[in-house]
Amino acid sequence: MKILCLVPGGIGDQLLFFPTLETLKQQYPQSSLDVIVEPRAKVAYRICKFVHEVLIFDFKDRNGLADYLNLLGIIKDREYDIAVTLGQRWTVGFLLWLNGIPTRVGYQSPSSWFISNPVPLKTEQYAASMYHDLVRGLNINAPCPPLSVKLTKQDLDWAIAEQKDLGVKEKEYLLIHGGSSQLALLKGIDKIYPVEKWQKVLTEIQQKRPELPIVMIQGPEDQEFITQLKSVCPTLKVIEPLDLAKLGAFIAGAKLMLCTDSGPMHLSVGVGTKTIALFGPTQANKLLPSDQDQYIGIQSPTGKIGDIEPEKIAEQVWRV
Repeated sequence: MKILCLVPGGIGDQLLFFPTLETLKQQYPQSSLDVIVEPRAKVAYRICKFVHEVLIFDFKDRNGLADYLNLLGIIKDREYDIAVTLGQRWTVGFLLWLNGIPTRVGYQSPSSWFISNPVPLKTEQYAASMYHDLVRGLNINAPCPPLSVKLTKQDLDWAIAEQKDLGVKEKEYLLIHGGSSQLALLKGIDKIYPVEKWQKVLTEIQQKRPELPIVMIQGPEDQEFITQLKSVCPTLKVIEPLDLAKLGAFIAGAKLMLCTDSGPMHLSVGVGTKTIALFGPTQANKLLPSDQDQYIGIQSPTGKIGDIEPEKIAEQVWRV
């Protein structure tokens, strides 16, 4: 049995799809399970234990006939028995049909002509559960398992060594991901909490919990953001994980993860760390598990993430 899953989107989308991959592997333990993802999302499969091969296709690019023919050839050579697609473009369903894949699972829509096993799209639920509904197209009625990721001993040892270098102890530090993504800015996505409000949050935490170390995750675009925060919080510690797996290992060692709606937020859920996440226009109940108290979403009253008051964030931190 060979199964192909087509999963457009970024790292967060891939992590949310992990429970679906887990169920497919449990139901078809002898199967070879492959995925096709966008180039930016390939790194997510460094922490997934269910996938055999990761193939690349830029679903959001302006693909021409030659691109689709190339993808057609890649898929055809592997002779898949089942295809599960998260996207809803009719062209993808047509491509799978041309390949002669007998079982093609996808969401039901006005353009799902080439999907052999359509599934109703229920967008009101947690995204991982919504993705997991696709297995019903294979007559699988198993519940959606919790999101989990694979961390190696090497990743965990790296995190322990970094904790020692920073002078913090496992489960005794607050970890913050500020969400200062340039991609979000370019796309006009309101997921970045203003620096001046982060400064107020850090100041209040320091005043009331001076014994609690604060560690900030620094990405490649965060230098200016970190510098501004350190101007009001000189004891702020900074970590620059080398890859997604090491980031996951360091998050796993935190007492609390405080972040915005982002890939690291889903990673925090995947390693089981208590998480407080800030949401602007996106909805917390669709992006965090609603059945687990350790994942708390703070929703903006106006739909703008910058309108979340720092005091409201601090209130949640005090409850940990």
